[in-house]
Amino acid sequence: MKQTLLLFFMLFTAMVSAQDVVTGTVMNAANDNPIENVHIVNLNQVKGAVTNEDGEFELQATVNDTLYFSYLGFRSIRVRVTNDWLKYGNVKVKMTELGFALEEVTVNTVNLTGYLEIDAKNIPIYENYRYSISGLNTGYEGGDTSPNAVTKAIRSLSNPADLVYNIFGNRPRQMKKLRQMKQDENIRNLLRNKFDRETLMALLQVNKAEINEILNNCNYSEDFMKSANDLQILDAISSCYEEYKVLQKN
Repeated sequence: MKQTLLLFFMLFTAMVSAQDVVTGTVMNAANDNPIENVHIVNLNQVKGAVTNEDGEFELQATVNDTLYFSYLGFRSIRVRVTNDWLKYGNVKVKMTELGFALEEVTVNTVNLTGYLEIDAKNIPIYENYRYSISGLNTGYEGGDTSPNAVTKAIRSLSNPADLVYNIFGNRPRQMKKLRQMKQDENIRNLLRNKFDRETLMALLQVNKAEINEILNNCNYSEDFMKSANDLQILDAISSCYEEYKVLQKN
């Protein structure tokens, strides 16, 4: 009897596990060629995967989960997991290439004279200071040097409203994904090579303006917001949210 129950339990577990994984192949819509290194993120379970050289992938998912497909030079798409997908297995997902219009780029050069004292004064220096507050996770970036930089950082810590309460307070479920996003290596690798904030917006359900508002209220400089990759932005938002939770508890 015990052996029968054990066998039934093993079969049931195997069936559940099989249903928790979807497989598929990502292809170029223009020629049906497989695309390697496409990043797929389960927006519901915050799990990530990458396609192999044949465009194939597998990822943990259940019915009605939304998968987000992202690849440089292609339009990002979302695909809903259905019962048929789980039942019949491999699904072909086709991505469309983007057309880019290159804008004119102006390069400003620094004319050097060869004299150190003169050249040192001509080279632009960007100073963005960060201030560490004891007891919190990280420091605060105060932006360009200014007399009120320290005051601004401390004031934002003492007033929860300055930490964009409406964004954090109204999206607790989405913000809880921050820690999961940081722990998934596939998602981290995806964000490390992206600068468009698209994946962050899809996962956290915020727009680009709200991301900038979060960083601005947490005293990150405009230089950081413009130049940081998506992984750095994720870490910044995560740190800001953790500090916001500390303030809410106190």
